[in-house]
Formats: sequence, C-alpha cells, structure tokens
Amino acid sequence: MSNPHPHPVTAPPPAPSEQDLLPPKVDVDVHAPLLTYWRQRERQHLRDVYAGVRIKKFPEDLRVFEHVLWLSRTDVVVELGTHLGGSALWFRDRLRTQAAYGRTSVPVQVISVDLAQERAAAILAEADPDYAREITLVEGDVGDPALAERVRAMIPPGARCLVVEDTLHEYPTTLAALDHFADLVPEGGFFVVEDGIVDDPELRPPGMPGGVVPAVRDWLAGPRGAAFRMRRDLERYGLTSHPYGWLQRVAAA
Repeated sequence: MSNPHPHPVTAPPPAPSEQDLLPPKVDVDVHAPLLTYWRQRERQHLRDVYAGVRIKKFPEDLRVFEHVLWLSRTDVVVELGTHLGGSALWFRDRLRTQAAYGRTSVPVQVISVDLAQERAAAILAEADPDYAREITLVEGDVGDPALAERVRAMIPPGARCLVVEDTLHEYPTTLAALDHFADLVPEGGFFVVEDGIVDDPELRPPGMPGGVVPAVRDWLAGPRGAAFRMRRDLERYGLTSHPYGWLQRVAAA
C-alpha cells in the first residue's frame, strides 16, 4: 500500500494571542514627571502593531497624519523607509477611506521604499495577499537621485502626493530625501520628516546619532526649501516623535 502522506505533515503556526496583537500597557502616574511617561510611551510604540504587523508610530502622530491626508486630499503616499510594512498598510487603509469620502481624484496608492524589501513583502502578503494592488514596494537608496525619478514614473498624472521620510534619521539621509523627493509634493501638500526626537538629548533613543532637525532647518533655509514652511502647529496632541518635521508646500515648484 502506498503511503497516503509521503511528506511530513506540519502543524500550522499558532494563531497570535490577544497579547501579541496589543502593545505593552503604559501605567500612568499623574504625579510623576512627564518625561517618565514619555519614556514609557517611547518603549511602547516600538512594539505596537496594525493589522497584525509591527508599526512604530505614536497614535498621536497617526492622528495628525489623518488630518494631513484629509486637508491635502492626498491620493498617493510615498514612504521612505518600509521596515516591516505596518505603516504602508495603515496609509493604504487611510487612503481607501479618503476615496470612500470622495477626497481623492485618482486610484489610491502607497509607494514604499527601502534598501531591501523581501522581508516586508512576505509579512505584507501574510497580512493581505492582495496588498500589491495598492502598495508598491521599491528597493533603492534615498541618496540616489535616480530613485526619485523611478518613483515619479509610478505616480499617476495629477495625483497629490504625501511624502514621509522615515529612514536613518541622520543628517545626510534626511537632506538627500528632502532634495530628491520634495518636488513630488504639490502646493498645499506635505512632506513629513519623522523622528526629530533624535536631536533632543532627553528624548533621543539609544544609538541614534541625530541630525534630522539640523538637516530640516538647513534645507528650509536654502533655495529648494523656500516653497515650504514648517507647521509646528500640527504638533497638536502634546506628544510627537516628529517635532519640526511637519512641512507644507505653500508655493508652486
């Protein structure tokens, strides 16, 4: 008799528990310094998830992104720095909501860039097998001017773009991202430089050299940044990982 199971049968991986899908809890002591609360929140956000995928963003910053997407009528998000893909999923779903409310004019899309995308692609496929319909993963270095042209060719004519810079959080990469990708942002649109906290000695995560905020300020002071202004008023919820990073184009390119 032939063996009805010629290959070993492996059990499927266990389903994630509720605790796997929730971030660590933060205990609030209203009498403790705010800095103590901040540090707990900073540790928490490193393990937060969206749709079962790790997303390292503060809820307060995600809420501001929702406002920015709505106000600027964004159709396409260009994300520089994919990591595991959680934020690409989040932006895709927010754009779908925009479209449902009639706030978009072309098919919505997320273009997410990183040096290597194999791991993110596998994680996204597990979360949503059809993710590639609206999320495009691109491999490349933001320091390469040709990368921006590759990305530009993927954007539908007339689309309104939001660019999010979430790469190394150092001076050279921040400056290169602004130089190469700011032209994708239309008048009234936004370029968000994430994690300016690396330049605050009390908030800086371990091992982060900094340089984000100086790069933003130098770029805004130069000719390429003259069409943008810093929107510190968008730091609306008290806590943000992106101080000095909410930039809006106020003049045509």
